[in-house]
Amino acid sequence: MVRATIAIHGGAGTITRTSMDAKAEQCYRQALMQIVASAQAMLASGASALDAVTEAVRLLEECPMFNAGVGSVFTHQATHELDACVMDGRTLEAGAVAGVSHIRNPVLAARAVLEHSPHVLFTGAGAESFAAAQGLEMVAADFFSTPGRRKQLERAQNQQKVVLDHDEARSGEPLDPDRKMGTVGAVALDSAGNLAAATSTGGMTNKQVGRVGDSPLPGAGCYASDTVAVSCTGTGEVFIRTLAAYDVAALMNYGGLSLQQATERVVMEKIPQLGGSGGLIAIDRQGNVLLPFNSEGMYRGYGVVGEAPVAAIFREEY
Repeated sequence: MVRATIAIHGGAGTITRTSMDAKAEQCYRQALMQIVASAQAMLASGASALDAVTEAVRLLEECPMFNAGVGSVFTHQATHELDACVMDGRTLEAGAVAGVSHIRNPVLAARAVLEHSPHVLFTGAGAESFAAAQGLEMVAADFFSTPGRRKQLERAQNQQKVVLDHDEARSGEPLDPDRKMGTVGAVALDSAGNLAAATSTGGMTNKQVGRVGDSPLPGAGCYASDTVAVSCTGTGEVFIRTLAAYDVAALMNYGGLSLQQATERVVMEKIPQLGGSGGLIAIDRQGNVLLPFNSEGMYRGYGVVGEAPVAAIFREEY
């Protein structure tokens, strides 16, 4: 019997317990639990894995605490460029958008590409024209801006660096808001045994305009097949070079590895060997769920239909 399951992530990074704010931590946990519970309810009512991951990521995009949709980080030029991808494991169909600045929910645009276009990936103005033609909500560029993200950009520019790595936490948040790897994602297995994955991001603080990471690239930051569904968060360039999401599936299909063995190989061996850090969430067709990461923490949650949702941030938790 298939156990319909959803798992989500909201970014990985460094946690400094001494500067952790209990209220902020509770807000993150509550948001993760609510989103997992919403997706669980969908799956319980018979929704497809594709619908569940799309909605879960849309909700993450609507939450300003995460770097996707509202609350996305700024580029070096103080603009926003958002990316997203969805993939249906049953058909291997995928849709993605990259470098968009006016689509309220990039994950919905990615889903529209999957369903209504012969292409897989649209970028920039072309992606926005396509989304508008599909009737998706378009917004002004400053819709995604928050005061906290503006301050992050100013700090990054003062330090003359693109924010990738991690040191002590600021603002009392569990993950350093200047250095957490702010991708969000979801993977699901539905009651029919189908798998799906979705990933969305606002990119990296102070990145150059036009840079695209792993999130909108099927096989790099997002992948689903009839074997496994994977969504990644981390050092995007390394996840691209290793085709991290697809590598999990390949290790299982061709190498005969279990989900645990495959994710361990990718996250704990291959990514660090190239100087990368981060993590991923994955579900296989048997309903096994793994949420490994090689950083100090990762916002994450999962839920099996009929069971209480679980949310975690720190390494010692599930």
